[in-house]
Amino acid sequence: MSSAPAAPSPAGSPALVYVVSGIAAIGGLLFGYDTGVISGALLFIQDEFALQPLMEGFVVSSLLIGALGGAVLAGRISDRFGRKRTVIGAAIVFVVGAILAAFAPSAWFLVAARVVLGIAIGAASVIVPLFIAEAAPKHLRGRLVAVNQLLITIGIVLAYVTNAIFAYPGGWRWAFGLGVVPALALAIGMLFMPETPRWLVDKGRVDEARTVLHRLRRPTQADTELQEIRHIAALDAKLDEPKISDLAARWVRPALIAGIGVSFFGQLAGVNTVIYYAPTILNSAGLGASAAILATVGVGVVNVVMTLVGMSLIDRAGRRVLLMIGFPVMAACLIALGVALSGEELGPNAGIFAAICLAVYIAAFALSVGVVVFVLPSEIYPLRIRGAAMSATMATNWTMNFVVSLTFLPLVAALGASVTFWIYAAVCILAIFYATKLVPETKDRTLEEIEAWLRQQEADRVSK
Repeated sequence: MSSAPAAPSPAGSPALVYVVSGIAAIGGLLFGYDTGVISGALLFIQDEFALQPLMEGFVVSSLLIGALGGAVLAGRISDRFGRKRTVIGAAIVFVVGAILAAFAPSAWFLVAARVVLGIAIGAASVIVPLFIAEAAPKHLRGRLVAVNQLLITIGIVLAYVTNAIFAYPGGWRWAFGLGVVPALALAIGMLFMPETPRWLVDKGRVDEARTVLHRLRRPTQADTELQEIRHIAALDAKLDEPKISDLAARWVRPALIAGIGVSFFGQLAGVNTVIYYAPTILNSAGLGASAAILATVGVGVVNVVMTLVGMSLIDRAGRRVLLMIGFPVMAACLIALGVALSGEELGPNAGIFAAICLAVYIAAFALSVGVVVFVLPSEIYPLRIRGAAMSATMATNWTMNFVVSLTFLPLVAALGASVTFWIYAAVCILAIFYATKLVPETKDRTLEEIEAWLRQQEADRVSK
């Protein structure tokens, strides 16, 4: 696929494409906000509920448990009831979770509320990129799906700002409760958005799909794209009803390896240890507490800025190329960070050097894996199993997030911080092979062209 000539991009697209993508991506904002808000709220929650360390861990990790469940459920639900309805459903769950968290009378009640919020986050991580990818034209698909990642990073920053505003006893309830505002905006906004044309064709609602495509594309583009979608849907119609076992079909495996691999390697490269534990890492490298927190804010800003850079490049440079750039730089930064944390050679400059390593690491991640992790899976899977495959991918993402977050501190205690980060660096080196050998290029391809390529690969294999 990567060697085929790129198709020319049409000049412009109707404004509705941008509106649809922007409204849906509010789900990403909620993802980031509800993930980040616990960081500042936890100090006051500890005091109010007199949390022991184990209970504190439950309060934090319950979100990830809920997210795994939401990711598993969302794809199949969206395949049956539609992408639009599933986004609206996730928004309603966000509202319920935020209200429950804001009024939590006990620690266990807050854990339950965080599970509810996690379900919404997991569902959003699956369905928002999928919705945008199925609505977007091929020449804009990468950057429009990446809007979701941009809003995740902005949501995290907004959570930090909100925590600062409500940094007093009981203020954490307001911080959680304010999540209702963007959740309602998502639910109400999606009521006015169209269903994706691909889901409509898959359900036999071709006339509705044609109407939607003519709203989202220029007329000649719409008719051509509808023909491609119907052709793929006709191939699927000859098969039995989709089953979860279809994910194991030989012709789908290249897509699964590429799509799931981004989440697997991206998480195992340790990015969330940097996000969750950046102040601790910098403090252990020699920076004072205030300087470490300030440096962490800087890392967050770098994340947002470089996500914007990644969005500008993903449809020009391509998904595969960005991964091939990002993983080597991440590996080099993690090796250097391990040296900084050894504290043996850099002396008093170790803290500053560690902060630079973290900033460059996050920049490389945001530029590459951060934008590709939602884009590639949302476009590479066949229509017939797209929802279920996205669920499997995001379930992998959340599982690896949980595993890495759970094992980071024990690894540091057992092996030391330097060796721990060198292990993450080794993962990045393996990921270079993955990106080079196992990721096909998907830029400038319609979703139907990508699926046709997968089918042709299997046909060629069988004919040999």
